[in-house]
Amino acid sequence: MNGSWINPLRDSDDRRLPRIAGPSVLVLFGVTGDLARKKLLPAIYELASHGALPPGFGLVGFARRDWTNEQFIQHVEESVREYARTPFRPEVWRQLSSGIEFVPGSFGEPEAFVRLRQTLQRFDREHGTGGNHAFYLSIPPKNFEQVIGQLDAHGLTDQSNGWKRAIIEKPFGHDLASSQDLNRVVSAAFPPERVFRIDHYLGKETVQNLLAFRFANMMYEPVWNRNFVSHVQITMAEDIGIGGRAGYYDGVGAARDVIQNHLFQLMALTAMEEPNTFDHNALRREKEKVLEASRVPGDMRLHSANGQYTSGWQGGRLVRGFLEEDGIDPASTTETYAAIRVDIDSRRWAGVPFYLRTAKRAPRRITEIALNFWRTPHMPFNQPDIEELGVNALVLRIQPNEGIEMNFGAKIPGTQMEIRQVSMDFSYTGSFTETSPEAYERLILDMLLGDPPLFPQQREVELSWQILDPVLDMWADGKQPEQYHAGTWGPRCADEMLARDGFAWRRP
Repeated sequence: MNGSWINPLRDSDDRRLPRIAGPSVLVLFGVTGDLARKKLLPAIYELASHGALPPGFGLVGFARRDWTNEQFIQHVEESVREYARTPFRPEVWRQLSSGIEFVPGSFGEPEAFVRLRQTLQRFDREHGTGGNHAFYLSIPPKNFEQVIGQLDAHGLTDQSNGWKRAIIEKPFGHDLASSQDLNRVVSAAFPPERVFRIDHYLGKETVQNLLAFRFANMMYEPVWNRNFVSHVQITMAEDIGIGGRAGYYDGVGAARDVIQNHLFQLMALTAMEEPNTFDHNALRREKEKVLEASRVPGDMRLHSANGQYTSGWQGGRLVRGFLEEDGIDPASTTETYAAIRVDIDSRRWAGVPFYLRTAKRAPRRITEIALNFWRTPHMPFNQPDIEELGVNALVLRIQPNEGIEMNFGAKIPGTQMEIRQVSMDFSYTGSFTETSPEAYERLILDMLLGDPPLFPQQREVELSWQILDPVLDMWADGKQPEQYHAGTWGPRCADEMLARDGFAWRRP
């Protein structure tokens, strides 16, 4: 058990009991940013609304604003009212807001961290938080070293009185070397088990259900391998452009932003062997085995594709191209579309290509994992009768409309033996009365409980960079990515990449 406080509701063998965090303080750096406003602050409110936070919970905002506590509390309330997924409840807000405080200051200002230390000491005395402090770094990675150095210099990382945890948002570096440098900075102040790397996709309900689907059901395991699966496609597409993220996105690109973290994690969970338990060490070992066995085929130009969206029609309106977006260098070679083929050298998956793709300005927003099966070796039908038969597929929809879909052939009613592709669909909203929590709700609660299975470890991060770095180095030759119109599914080179292998991209 991490920390000195024992939660009898959490630390029980009866898993039917609610998961409730112990007394603690969450310090949020970057509290004025979009992530905090739209996701983190509403998630904290939702946890309070569902009784997952104790009365002895504190939220401290740290930012370079000349705000009073009252102004910060008003900022939090506005975020909650606008973005929380459940109705605003005054009684919940009164309880939560009684433990909210603001510390003004810049990252390079020692006096600000003295004020922060005094604020946390007061919480420990007045709210009984017992020295349990979590530091959420919702800030650019370039500021990590400065902030962690200040925390360490002012005794705020001392583990002798309660637990101290660091929460880090991706990206975890921009290549292997920088991720290792970042880890050295963090590890100098926090032990590895107290570092929580946030990949919000791992908190999504359907990602959790992938584990249940695979390992709680006998019927799928016999076909979950190279003997039946021809290839796997993992897609994360967005129908939006870069919005106001030009300062972050230009020079980072789609592959670093999505493939290195979200899609490699989804691939590892899809391809891994069954762990002995869902203990975080057992789960991590199986994911690491997949990443260790993964590689992009030798001729990377034939097995990768990158593109940039140009102006086009989307949602009935004409939108700007990437190079026309505010703050983007007109000569930028940053990709907004990225696709790679990954081969996994294991007994289960040898010869089965995994295709990972991500796109901005796609026709629709979708994240899914599709296992596509081989065609039957013999079809005793006339060719015209099976013209509408597609590929058997098992599709796990991560977002939106979370669920699982099976595509297969069925006879069209009538006197002829005609086969058509049909779908059998399971959706969460249609099958359960319970609502799915937002990813950040689960991840923040898990962090406060010290429950680590959903958080990538440093070894996973480094293995992911080892797979992706050679592709990024190849793309760094200064050539302009192939263009594709906004509102389409990507550049022609991506279609050609799959066509060489005899496959085609799904159209979700």
